[in-house]
Amino acid sequence: MSDSTADTVPAPVAIVTGGAGGMGLAIATVLLGDGFRVALLDRRGAQEAAAMFPETGEATGRRVLGVEVDVTDEGAVRAAVAQVDVTWGRVDALVNNAGIEPQHSLESIEAGTWRVTLDVNLTGPALMIKHCIPLWRRQGGGRVVSIGSRVWLGGGATASYSASKAGLVGMTRTACRELGALGVTANVVAPSFVRTPLNAEKGDAEFVNAYADRFAAASPLGRLVEPVDVANAVAFLLSDRARNITGETVHVAAGTQLAPFIH
Repeated sequence: MSDSTADTVPAPVAIVTGGAGGMGLAIATVLLGDGFRVALLDRRGAQEAAAMFPETGEATGRRVLGVEVDVTDEGAVRAAVAQVDVTWGRVDALVNNAGIEPQHSLESIEAGTWRVTLDVNLTGPALMIKHCIPLWRRQGGGRVVSIGSRVWLGGGATASYSASKAGLVGMTRTACRELGALGVTANVVAPSFVRTPLNAEKGDAEFVNAYADRFAAASPLGRLVEPVDVANAVAFLLSDRARNITGETVHVAAGTQLAPFIH
């Protein structure tokens, strides 16, 4: 798809935070296939990630942009959204995908770990939404999809991560009410365990493999969720087919949202 599907209809633009990670790249790949232009925002590696995608020719223009930004820094967020606006003149969709999950117990957690987890996983999405609102007001609509987790419902191994993802659902429901008059929908996609570089940091290979096996065993389908499954759900919620879906949390968890606690 070129930058214009017709002479007057520009290709839609999506911002994907955490864009240089495994999940972000999967989401970007699906959205590019759906005709979006995609801005990959990440604290590091954003431009390198953007370079992984083939550029289109000068006749059709650039379809992938890499912007390095810390989503907890409001000034940096403001500047990043402005850069996307200057580059393409619009932002149709925001995918809040950036997230961290430091390992801890409640007994061992330090206040700094708690704060940084909520800053990245919850404050970051709020700031991204805040600075996209003027563009959506100007355009007459937009879409927000935030990447949550099954742990908002059933709890998880780390309290800060579970709290941040539960908070994300609450914030999204409020965003749905506040932004509906602007023609903006807001939803959450909540995966279970997915094999990504982030989840590979949970432990050594033997530990992570055993962890994955427990999730597959807990699934009624007997399998793990893959990044493309999450990306496909995001793409649906950003499409016109989902124009009247808002305030929802869509579990892409192979049924493990129904399972007891999986440690």
